[in-house]
Amino acid sequence: MNKQKLTYIDLFSGAGGLSEGFINAGFKPIAHVEIDEHACKTLETRLVYHKLKEENKLGHYHDYLLEKTLRSDFILKHGDKKLSESVLNIGIGGKSNDTIFRKIDELAGDNDIDLIVGGPPCQAYSLVGRARDKKGMKDDPRNFLYKEYAKFLKNYNPKVFVFENVMGLITADKGRYFTNMKAYFKRIGYELDFTIPNAADFGVLQKRKRIILIGWRKNSDFNYPEFTKVKKSWKIQDLLMDLKKLKPGEQNNITKYKKDSSEYLNKFNLRNGVEFVTQHVARPHNNRDLEIYKIAINKWLKDSERLKYPDLPNRLKTHKNEKSFVDRFKVVDPNGYSHTMVAHIAKDGHHYIYPDAKQVRSLSVREAARIQSFSDDFFFEGGRSSAFRQIGNAVPPLMAYEIATKISEKIV
Repeated sequence: MNKQKLTYIDLFSGAGGLSEGFINAGFKPIAHVEIDEHACKTLETRLVYHKLKEENKLGHYHDYLLEKTLRSDFILKHGDKKLSESVLNIGIGGKSNDTIFRKIDELAGDNDIDLIVGGPPCQAYSLVGRARDKKGMKDDPRNFLYKEYAKFLKNYNPKVFVFENVMGLITADKGRYFTNMKAYFKRIGYELDFTIPNAADFGVLQKRKRIILIGWRKNSDFNYPEFTKVKKSWKIQDLLMDLKKLKPGEQNNITKYKKDSSEYLNKFNLRNGVEFVTQHVARPHNNRDLEIYKIAINKWLKDSERLKYPDLPNRLKTHKNEKSFVDRFKVVDPNGYSHTMVAHIAKDGHHYIYPDAKQVRSLSVREAARIQSFSDDFFFEGGRSSAFRQIGNAVPPLMAYEIATKISEKIV
């Protein structure tokens, strides 16, 4: 089989981090299904990028990034109808599935669906989500989205599926959800296995453990792949060193690099091949937060200690609860890996403080994207907050690429 023609559907696609890895590994997307409108626009923009890349016409894409072309004109001139229709802005479940199946059938034509990839929203499984909900998320309907995922498996009978989610899935409801999920997938005709790799093993400069459950048709010549770990370690400073210094609230959407590319950036192709970068924008902060950030930065850089809320001067405290979420102000470690990137970065940035006393602020959109291993030419539609949310929810493309590459070697 020509591996260039291996096809897939991406469910709960988000901004397309998982899909980016599969496309870069030579797979062909038939459809992406995602409920968030801004994420769908991001997916569409990225699909046009890949189309122009194949046509050796990336100059048109760069013009869009440089704001020389309106998005509507860019999509109209350089996309096509089938490409745009392949991004389905629909929630999965209920009667919507009939509409989704019909549209995917039209898009696939005579092509089989070789894989289904994706991971339902993780809030119902996450430890933080359960801690914040009075019922521990037991009544959350998202607990059972794996059954909706399974409907696509039954309908398209792919050779392989990839189901990515947070580690809390294993412990949710004392492990019953995960046990039931595995049994359900087996019941509909799939063998399966899972591992809990750390994104850092694949070159992502982030401590991010996730469940990667892979299923394959019973009686097929397939087994769970063994992933190759990146042996050399780099640091966050290798990832961020070439980006322009920013002040809080600085909104220059297009900036030039301040330094040449690093070994890390070159190895993993995170620079976009041109001399500008987009979305290196920082959110504004009030004076109180900036003072707290400075304390947190100095404490981490000088003593390698995290700031705890009770340690703040009383004048900087805003509530009396000193027992819950005391580590909400966290500096990204410049001499190691970042802590896990999550969607909450869209809210306030307190958990992702830039590690420099001369740049007291939280991470920019581009810095967060790099920590998730998105290349600099990956553009997130919908504004700053939406971009942060999309980035935090994403599967790191470098991690996805390794998964896709190993699967492509095993599919018969």
